[in-house]
Amino acid sequence: MKVFSGIEEAKEYVGKEVGVSPWYDVTQERINAFADATGDHQWIHVDVERAKNESPFGGPVAHGYFTLSLAPKMMWEVYKMEGVKMGVNYGVNKVRFPAPVPAGSRIRMHLELKELQDIEGGAQAVMLLTFEREGQEKPVCVAESVSRWYV
Repeated sequence: MKVFSGIEEAKEYVGKEVGVSPWYDVTQERINAFADATGDHQWIHVDVERAKNESPFGGPVAHGYFTLSLAPKMMWEVYKMEGVKMGVNYGVNKVRFPAPVPAGSRIRMHLELKELQDIEGGAQAVMLLTFEREGQEKPVCVAESVSRWYV
C-alpha cells in the first residue's frame, strides 16, 4: 500500500502506477448478492444452467457494474491519503468492459494517477483503474475515476 503524506507528495506520482490491489474472488454467491442489491437478475449472471447452455461465455458472468463497484474497496487497498480532511468520489469519465468475468474468476485492479489538479480547498485526481482477470491478458474493466481530496 502506498501512503501519501499529502497532496504535494501525490503530485510526484502523476503518470505513474501507484499500486495493484490484492486478488479478489468473484464467486457465484457474490454475483447473486450483487443482483439482489441492484435488482439486475439477468440470466447471464444468475441462472447457472441456462448460462452454461445458452451463453456465449459458457457459464455465468459477473455484471460489469459489479466489477466497477469494487473500485472503492480496491482503491483503499492500493493507497492511503494522509493530510486531507476528506476524500469523495466525484464521478467517472469513462468506463469500458472489454472482457467478461466468469463466476469463479479472480480479479485485481491496477491504479495509475493520471491527472492531479488543484481545486478550491484541495485537489482533484483522475485515476486510471485497470481491472485484470487472473490468467487473461485483456482487461475486464478500464475506467477513469475522479476523486476530490479536501484539506
